[in-house]
Amino acid sequence: MLDAKLRPLIDPPLNRAGQLLAGLGVTANGLTFAGLTLGLAGAAAIAFGHIGWGLALILANRVCDGLDGAVARVRGPSDLGGYFDIVADFAFYVSIPLGFGILSAANTLPALVLVASFVLTGVSFLAFAVIAGKRGDETEAHGKKSFFYSTGLAEGTETIAVFIAMCIFPAWFAGLAYGYAALCVLTVFQRSLMARAAFRD
Repeated sequence: MLDAKLRPLIDPPLNRAGQLLAGLGVTANGLTFAGLTLGLAGAAAIAFGHIGWGLALILANRVCDGLDGAVARVRGPSDLGGYFDIVADFAFYVSIPLGFGILSAANTLPALVLVASFVLTGVSFLAFAVIAGKRGDETEAHGKKSFFYSTGLAEGTETIAVFIAMCIFPAWFAGLAYGYAALCVLTVFQRSLMARAAFRD
């Protein structure tokens, strides 16, 4: 919901940094895998009770996620890079609830519910992208991407905001997880209505 609205604010500094990094020989895929490593390390830190470190590594992951796209725009995007980027994003997203689930037995059920909602949201997102691509639909609302990005109530910005809240208020994990899982399910319904309107023959 907020991703497209933030693009005009975050793209200019990211693009400048991307030009600098590309000039130094840094690759987009290298940043993608570096970001994934940082994100998974953040989940591991949370699982072992180092939530402050987990938060720092989550933020570092997001910086890398923004920079890989900026470098790709300079060096030229690739289908393989687009594939790695989305796989790394979803691997990171599910790892954070997993970390909280390992941290405390009380978090196990809400973590499972949240991960399940991420799976449903991801399936709806990718199914929409496949069919939109097959029909030749295009959008740059989220910037130039390797495939069609549909807008939803729960997107990257909202997810990171919830992860930050979980790290700052870990005792509220269950409520935040259930609440955001509900928003993810609403996103699936919203995207399904969008698909019904866009893909009806």
